[in-house]
Amino acid sequence: MTSANTAEYGRLTPMLAALEALVRCESPSDDLDACHQVVQLASDIATRHLGVPAQIKNIEGRPVFWWGAEKPEILLLAHLDTVWPRGSFNPIWEIKGDVLRGPGTFDMKAGFIQALYALKGIEGSVALVATTDEETGSHASRNLIKELSQQAKAVLVLEASLDGKVKTGRKGTAMYQIKVTGLAAHAGLEPEKGVNATTEIAHAILAMSKLESAEHGTTVVPTLLQSGTTTNTVPDSAILDIDARSFSQAELERVDREIRKLQPANPAAKLEITGGLNRPPLQPSSTKALYERAEKVAAAIGMKPLGSAEVGGASDGNFAAAAGAQVLDGLGAVGGGAHAATEWVSISALQERSDFLHAFIKDLLS
Repeated sequence: MTSANTAEYGRLTPMLAALEALVRCESPSDDLDACHQVVQLASDIATRHLGVPAQIKNIEGRPVFWWGAEKPEILLLAHLDTVWPRGSFNPIWEIKGDVLRGPGTFDMKAGFIQALYALKGIEGSVALVATTDEETGSHASRNLIKELSQQAKAVLVLEASLDGKVKTGRKGTAMYQIKVTGLAAHAGLEPEKGVNATTEIAHAILAMSKLESAEHGTTVVPTLLQSGTTTNTVPDSAILDIDARSFSQAELERVDREIRKLQPANPAAKLEITGGLNRPPLQPSSTKALYERAEKVAAAIGMKPLGSAEVGGASDGNFAAAAGAQVLDGLGAVGGGAHAATEWVSISALQERSDFLHAFIKDLLS
């Protein structure tokens, strides 16, 4: 279904049309031109709906959408980049019943549109800020997020919900890369003269599993792996990426120390370890007050309880909390399949969640 036949959704039609435009403007994080295009489009949508254009700021070489106060008391935090390379979805926009599919719908262009529509009629010290490098670690935007969060009374993060629940805790994250340099040799004639980088990286993979802790929700997961050049050559290089997460900052620091102490099993091999801590955990102590207030607002407007959850994925809300702000995350779309080909959004929840956010912002400003 296209924007031409969404009239059956009544007053949702403008919101769906805006969301469709954003989804069709594909915006993978590493495509800077695409990110500029999506921020410009988002500003155009803001002008049409709110009557005031957004600023487009350049933050350390990345475009940032900024609508509202320069030093907001209430900061709505979003991102417009996605994990999807252009052309990943065919069709790029599909509606079947209440289910809307498309790249970045759930994570998190629907949340951005919900926030934009929630701002209609809002007066006060509030801003909607959307970055374009969240999916790759927010390296350019994290200082901006921290600075704004230090000054804000509340930071509301429009990342997707968990089955409708807001997120009151998130794991902190760290990312590493281990490069092994070995020595090539013929795999059949004289393998003993080589230093096998694949064997060496296998030892590193096994060592990662020993760093995990179920008690603290600490995971240390080998992800991307590259090794070797031909099937009959002892590989002289290998590269391993590692994703580490925990609800405990002390655990992340422990894992960091242990990874940096890693030594090659074969002393003739060389290891190079790069990366490190990325986002600190979002602790429930940083979300409790706003969550309780949000539930009161939901009840006041006749919504069922939001519910809450602590999750393994990190967001820019982690940076906001580390800066000392009160944070509530997961205020965005209802749906599922983040970073998966099954990504989807519930259409019927879009207006309700936007209306709730409008009421919540007004309550916080009162």
